[in-house]
Amino acid sequence: MKLLIKGGTCLDPGRIHERCDLLLDNGVIAAIGADLPAEQCQVVDATGCLVVPGLIDMHVHLREPGYEWKETIASGTRAAAVGGFTAVACMPNTDPVLDNGVQVEWVLEKAKRTAVVWVYPIGAITKGRQGKEIAVMGEMKDAGAVAFSDDGDAVQNAEVMRCGMVYAGMFSVPVISHCLDPDLAGNGVVNFGRISTLLGLAGIPAAAEEVMVARDIILAELTGTPLHIAHLSTAGAVEMVRQAKRRGLPVTAEVTPHHLVLTEEAVYQSQYDTNTKVNPPLRSERDRQALIAGLNDGTIDVIASDHAPHHQDEKQVEYDRAAFGMVGLETTVPVILDKLVQEGLLPLERAITCLTANPARILGVPGGTLAVGSPADVTVIDLQREQRVDPQGFYSLSSNTPFAGWSLKGWPAATIVGGRLAAQAGEIVL
Repeated sequence: MKLLIKGGTCLDPGRIHERCDLLLDNGVIAAIGADLPAEQCQVVDATGCLVVPGLIDMHVHLREPGYEWKETIASGTRAAAVGGFTAVACMPNTDPVLDNGVQVEWVLEKAKRTAVVWVYPIGAITKGRQGKEIAVMGEMKDAGAVAFSDDGDAVQNAEVMRCGMVYAGMFSVPVISHCLDPDLAGNGVVNFGRISTLLGLAGIPAAAEEVMVARDIILAELTGTPLHIAHLSTAGAVEMVRQAKRRGLPVTAEVTPHHLVLTEEAVYQSQYDTNTKVNPPLRSERDRQALIAGLNDGTIDVIASDHAPHHQDEKQVEYDRAAFGMVGLETTVPVILDKLVQEGLLPLERAITCLTANPARILGVPGGTLAVGSPADVTVIDLQREQRVDPQGFYSLSSNTPFAGWSLKGWPAATIVGGRLAAQAGEIVL
């Protein structure tokens, strides 16, 4: 059946921003215009809502295979759909690691059977993510990998990273770098500074991120391979990316919602709430302001959740022993819209661009536009809908979020994937 999205304000980054209807037919956007006929159509009433290209989260941990007690492809993609995302790119730090074509094919086959949004696997740079030997990138690319990363760890050996970038460049696939020097980070669990001293916790200095950002930018210049830097968190790293772009280097970057709205003060104020423990750590207010500035001036291209689900047993322990990470698929949209867009810190179109067109371009995947003929992946957002974050109602198997109880305005109202309604008003309908 055809699906008609009626009465919404369509925002297609760089193209249109006007009230119109959107007709989806046979898996593509068939027409866009005013007062399109609704005969023989399933109608989604978008009156008073924003209609945008389907959101794409290019940094998600679906945990399957190997860690199904934290998340599965089925549960994670349902969380994504409720959160407004029509596609996710999943990181390879699973068990076994996604470091060969068979594992990539397994994820895609499992997604075909159980997922409710598009799933794009990211293959490992090195075998077993051990940082020693380059993985079979060509095999993974042929199997469906859209990028390569050892996310969760940096490739510490610069020569191994160089070789990985050379090989990735041969297949025209970007490398996504987890920029954190493990020696400088040591056993740190929070940002190095006043708060780490007050709390008596080991700190991770900004330099641990910045030396790796600098190294990988140099390698991008050397190899010519597109480099995407994951979860920027420091002012110094933002400036390095800014200068690299000014020099015309193939460098892009992302930032997470939690690094945009929280600082190290959240660790102190929450009295050691382990849901504030993330990698890289929540930084200073100066760093947060630099990240927002980087989003606004185009230095940072993408907003990505870095959805990192963990079982409560891994979080309800001492801060030093708790796992790094927080869930984000179901809170990214309202956090960004309420705490940045509605407070005048980030233009709405820029926010949507960083959640749609830019991740599609960087990964080379379909979507990111409402142009006629493009995939029928659409997100409808109710900018006025206000509700509290309730982790007990998450579709994710995990509930490790520091945003529990926050009252936020601007939630997804409907998520359409391939022309089919996947989620509506916070509920899965497929």
